[in-house]
Amino acid sequence: MGTTQLESVPEPKYWHLKTVLSEALDSEFSVGEILPNERDLAARFGVARATLRQALEQLELEGRLQRRRGVGTTVAPPRMGVAVGTDQDAWPGAPGDAWQPIDCTLAVPPAAVAAALETGAEEPVHIVRRSRVSHGQPVAAELLYVPAASVPELTAIDAPSGAPCVRAVLRELHRLELEGQDRAVELGSARADDAKELDRLPGAPVLVVTTRFLAAGRTAALSVATYRADTCRLTFGDTGGVEIHHGPERQAS
Repeated sequence: MGTTQLESVPEPKYWHLKTVLSEALDSEFSVGEILPNERDLAARFGVARATLRQALEQLELEGRLQRRRGVGTTVAPPRMGVAVGTDQDAWPGAPGDAWQPIDCTLAVPPAAVAAALETGAEEPVHIVRRSRVSHGQPVAAELLYVPAASVPELTAIDAPSGAPCVRAVLRELHRLELEGQDRAVELGSARADDAKELDRLPGAPVLVVTTRFLAAGRTAALSVATYRADTCRLTFGDTGGVEIHHGPERQAS
C-alpha cells in the first residue's frame, strides 16, 4: 500500500523543537523559573527565532509555559486537578473547599440561570463570587447563584457585603439537606470579565464547569466555574488518582 500525502509530510521543525524544549523543561528548570530570552534559546538550539516562537507558543497552549507581562516566559505550575463526576456530594464552602470568597450581590441572573433555578425572570438571587489560586496564580473564577428561597433566614444584618456576605450565604445554604448534584463540563472562550480575573486575554480557552445542587426536590443553587484551560486538568472518579510525572520538578496534581 502506498503512503498517503499526509503520512509523507515531514515533521515541522517547530514541533521537533517543542519536544526538545519539553525535555529541557523537565530536566533543567523548576516551576516559576524564567526562561532565557529568545535570542539565547534560538542560538542554543540552532534554530531561527520564528521557529522558536512557534514551539514556545505550542508549549504555552499545552500549559507547560506561561507568558507574563513584565516578567517573561516562565515554567508553568502543575495542572490543577478538577474532580468531575465524583460520588462525594458537598455544598460549596464545605471543609476542604479550596475556593476563596470575594463578594456577594443581590441581582437578577441571566435568563438561562433563572430558568435552571426556576425563579421568576426578574427575580433577584444572591450571586456569590469566589476565586481559586494555585502557586500564587489565579486559575479559576466562580459565580454561585443562590435563590432567596434557599436561604430564607439570611438578613442584611447577617451579610453586609464582601467576603462576610459570601460566608453568610454559604452558612445558610448548608442548613438544607443536599440531595445530590449534577455537573457538566464544556470548552469555552474567556469573556472580558473572566479574562481579567484569570489574568488571560479575552478569547483564551477555558473550561466551564456548571454544577447544579439539589435540595428539597429542586435546584437550590447553581455554580458556573470558569477554569483556565492551560493550567487545569479534569479528573474522574472519587480520587482522580491518575498522576502524570513530567520530571523531578514537575508533577500533575
